[in-house]
Amino acid sequence: MPGLLGKKIGMTSVFSADGKNVPCTVIEAGPCVVTQIKSVEKDGYAAVQLGFQEAKEKNTTAPLMGHFKKAGTTPKRHLAEFTDFEQELNLGDTVTVDMFEGTAYVDVVGTSKGRGFQGVVKRHGFGGVGQTTHGQHNRARKPGSIGACSYPAKVFKGLRMAGQMGNERVTTHNLQVLKVIPEHNLLLIKGSVPGYKGSIVIIEK
Repeated sequence: MPGLLGKKIGMTSVFSADGKNVPCTVIEAGPCVVTQIKSVEKDGYAAVQLGFQEAKEKNTTAPLMGHFKKAGTTPKRHLAEFTDFEQELNLGDTVTVDMFEGTAYVDVVGTSKGRGFQGVVKRHGFGGVGQTTHGQHNRARKPGSIGACSYPAKVFKGLRMAGQMGNERVTTHNLQVLKVIPEHNLLLIKGSVPGYKGSIVIIEK
C-alpha cells in the first residue's frame, strides 16, 4: 500500500466541528524522495523505495552513496518500500504529505517505547495470585503455576512470563486523519502512535 516516512513530533489536541476536544498526534510526514523503482521483471515484485531525512556523506557507506547518486539525490538516513502508488513515479521524484488529502484513515508503523525487564502484571496484565492474608506476604504480583508437575513435565513454549517489554515493531490500524497541513509537511492523526517523540514512523494509506 502507498505511504510515507515521517517523524513523530508529539501530541496535542484540537477542537472538532461539534466542539469536542480531540487528542491527536502530530507527524512530520515527508517530503520523501524516490530512491529506487523495483519491477517484477528485475526484482520479482513491484515497489517504490522512498528516502527520508538528510544524512551526511561522511556517515554514508560507499555502496549507499552510489545508490543515491544513481537516483540523483542527496544521501538519506531512512529508507522504506511502498507499493500501489496511484501516480507514476520516477527516480528523484518527491512525494509529499499532499497524498493524504481526502484520506480518512491510515495505519501507522513504529517502534514502541522500551520498558525494560517487566513482570507479568505490567507486561501481560495478570491479576496476581493468592490472597494477601493468611500468612502470604510476597506472592501478590507473581505469575503462579507455570506448568504441569507430572505430565508433560515441561513448560510449554510461549507461556507468558516476565521479560523484555516494548522496543518492538508495532502497527496501529485505522487511525483517523484529522488534518493535513501541506505548507509545514504536517499530518494530524487522532489518538496515539507508537514510539518516542522524534522517532521515525511509517504512515500507510
